[in-house]
Amino acid sequence: MRGCILFGHSMSDIEGIYEDLEADVSLEKFREAVEAKVEQMGGLADEETAAMLVAHEVGESEVGGIADIEPGMEEVKFVAKVTNVGEVKTFEREGEDDDGRVVNVDVADETGAVRITFWDERAVAAVEELEAGQVLRIKGRPKDGYSGVEVNVDEAQPDDDTEIEVNVSDTHTVEALTIGLSDVTLVGEVLETGSIRTFDRDDGSEGKVSNLTLGDETGRVRVTLWDEQADLATEIDDSEVVEVVDGYVKERDGNLELHVGNQGTVEVVDEDVQYVPDSTPIEDVEIDQTVDLKGVVRSADPVRTFDRDDGSEGQVRNIRVQDATGDLRVALWGEKADIDIGPGDEVALADVEIQDGWQDDLEASAGWRSTITVLNAAETDAGSDSEGGSDSSSLSSFADGGGSKSSASDSDDTSETSADPAESSGPADGEEIEFTGVVVQAGEPIILDDGETTMRVDSGTDVGLGEEVTARGPVDDGVIDAEELF
Repeated sequence: MRGCILFGHSMSDIEGIYEDLEADVSLEKFREAVEAKVEQMGGLADEETAAMLVAHEVGESEVGGIADIEPGMEEVKFVAKVTNVGEVKTFEREGEDDDGRVVNVDVADETGAVRITFWDERAVAAVEELEAGQVLRIKGRPKDGYSGVEVNVDEAQPDDDTEIEVNVSDTHTVEALTIGLSDVTLVGEVLETGSIRTFDRDDGSEGKVSNLTLGDETGRVRVTLWDEQADLATEIDDSEVVEVVDGYVKERDGNLELHVGNQGTVEVVDEDVQYVPDSTPIEDVEIDQTVDLKGVVRSADPVRTFDRDDGSEGQVRNIRVQDATGDLRVALWGEKADIDIGPGDEVALADVEIQDGWQDDLEASAGWRSTITVLNAAETDAGSDSEGGSDSSSLSSFADGGGSKSSASDSDDTSETSADPAESSGPADGEEIEFTGVVVQAGEPIILDDGETTMRVDSGTDVGLGEEVTARGPVDDGVIDAEELF
């Protein structure tokens, strides 16, 4: 590499002070910095004093990795690999005849990625001399940029002796995304789309934002679409494969997100990408965990609306999901409540929070950060109850481990099987029983579901959807005539 973006060269021996310096800088570069410091001070400092001053400066600005760089730092020094070199852009400076020049270069290490910026003469040298895959030693000043933290470069030089393992491919996978990465191209399957939301900016203009969730063989990521790109969320269907071009990675609430602004695009492509969700067995979930679940929807309530403390209206819908180890009620909040989902659907539920439910039972909560993906929609018979009934025949794959009832598909018996366990089997007329379940239908009769069986209850008592109640009384024609409801 030539001239204008490099450090200097060697000088006298100052190894003693260098050995006490805990920083990732070579002895040769340390000597060069000491020589420059002596010249800078015009003879007011000898080599030992200059070496101590340099050691202090290096120790203050050296960072452990890109992930440690923050906008408030005065200066940083770090080593990183070039992943992309942009084009030189010219601009007019106010009050000056000569145009300014700037080029953005993306670099990364094992901890993250960041955009570094070269100006004027350094910009020309960077484009001529840099290429993807080179490792650089960089000194510069961090600042807030359009796509996150950026570093204005003061000095840079190649480091052929340091190896950094990072992806320099044009196309990334989800697992390869790191904070600060820009110019990202990613191909993924659309797992979920969101609505368009508007907001007012400080300058009085109106902005727009929407979200997608994409998955590939390595994981999933939430994609945030801004302004002109926000409308794409309404033009793309779940399960389509899309390519994100010129995205940038930011962090929100401890999670990485891929953002797409007006310079980026999202387009449907004819590629084969298969998202394979991981999942936690339902029997293993614990309170306060955030987990991924996968199973079959056993029952689904109607959407219920409620008033928030701020006067706005919210909505929630409860479903019960079963896997081979157990079943769990899941509350779908906000837009999630409108997802077309019903008994028999196989679903993946990502980033759901495990909370206390009714009578200390655990339940899952799916909020704005969660992703609900229908993996295999059930074929619904004309007479099935898609609002609240359970479809035992759709759970045959979990019959051995999940406690669900056998269906006609489990054996060679082709006789008709009722989709309502309360009708196909149950207590005899006149038998007094006690049954506890979640209210999946209010009114008369009440329908309760305990995860394995549904029971109709006559009580004359008002109950709310999603409540867990116990009915006690004799059975008449498959219906509990509740003498007590608590």
